[in-house]
Amino acid sequence: MSVKTPEAASRPSAESLLAKLDESERARLRIYIGAAPGVGKTYEMLQDAHILRKQRYDTVIGFVETYGRAETEAKIADLEIIPRKKIDYRGVVLEEMDVEAIVARKPQVCLVDELAHSNVPGSRNRKRYEDVLDLLEAGIHVMTAVNIQHMETLNDVIARSSGVRVRETVPDSFLKRADEVVNVDVTVEELRNRLRQGKIYKPEKVEQALTNFFRKGNLSTLRELALRAVAEEVGAKAAQYRAREGLEPAQIPEKVMVSMSSSSTALKLLRTGARIAGRLGAVWFAVHVDTAGASGTPLKPEDAAQLQQNTGLAEELGATVVNLKSGKVADALIEFAKREGITHVIFGQSARSRWEILLRGSIINRFLAAVKDAAVQVIPPGEVPRR
Repeated sequence: MSVKTPEAASRPSAESLLAKLDESERARLRIYIGAAPGVGKTYEMLQDAHILRKQRYDTVIGFVETYGRAETEAKIADLEIIPRKKIDYRGVVLEEMDVEAIVARKPQVCLVDELAHSNVPGSRNRKRYEDVLDLLEAGIHVMTAVNIQHMETLNDVIARSSGVRVRETVPDSFLKRADEVVNVDVTVEELRNRLRQGKIYKPEKVEQALTNFFRKGNLSTLRELALRAVAEEVGAKAAQYRAREGLEPAQIPEKVMVSMSSSSTALKLLRTGARIAGRLGAVWFAVHVDTAGASGTPLKPEDAAQLQQNTGLAEELGATVVNLKSGKVADALIEFAKREGITHVIFGQSARSRWEILLRGSIINRFLAAVKDAAVQVIPPGEVPRR
């Protein structure tokens, strides 16, 4: 993994990618990540693509979005572009990356922009990152770009910071698949200057952007998150290398458990659990205790649908989903935590009143009394304003 910032003394370049392409037969993935639109991810990616092409690597553009930016359009120059696939959706013809055409063309390296994009219904895959996985599976090296706000486990953090819930996300497990992550970084003031100069959005959108998403405080938070995310990946890769080479003794493995209900508030818990597990390099479990099944009473249709959505997100984020049947939630969670050696637990804050807790007891209090060695984090539900 590599961190790429203007301040860095040594900048990972296309030359470093060249060396790595020659090292391994496995298709390699390089991700250019940034704090916000306009930092220069696509420009940097195109610049490195030209270096690869000069070194006689068969390099093509699978999908690049310039947004009318003259500098970016000029940077495409004579790179080969694979024609996009046209899909008729509700009477409108839309364009998507043509995965089949790229695989048939079989280049050595393919550029794929807008990683978090959701494909038009009827496409080969639901999300563009799944298209990238198909290209890698076909033996094609991929260079791709994404903004930090599109990482799934940061969804709640970004929403609190910006007031906007990002709908298009990429699972953090995709970041772990990367062989190299390049942080394309510029200062907050430089980014706001680019916005004022019309290099990011059209002039009529500039003032609104400056007072909303491109606020100094929000950009500072996003920049910090981008730097931290890349640093964590670098640390994780380094730790894996040291363990593989026997350079240090293996540490006691961390294990994370999220208590997953059939409520929509579980989505926030799952993202938090995945983020903690990623930082610790730990395996993690999303555990649901089915009290309705234990009593023979089926879940309400709306609860069953929400549980299915929660389970889908947990699996997408890399959790092992565990379903337990028990009439006593606390007992089931305590037994599982002890059996698996859980070290970190994520609970949602109870919606019950203090009187109800006094009469029936608290699951969290019972768990704390029974499991002494685990760190327990209680997450309040919290609503985020939508715009």
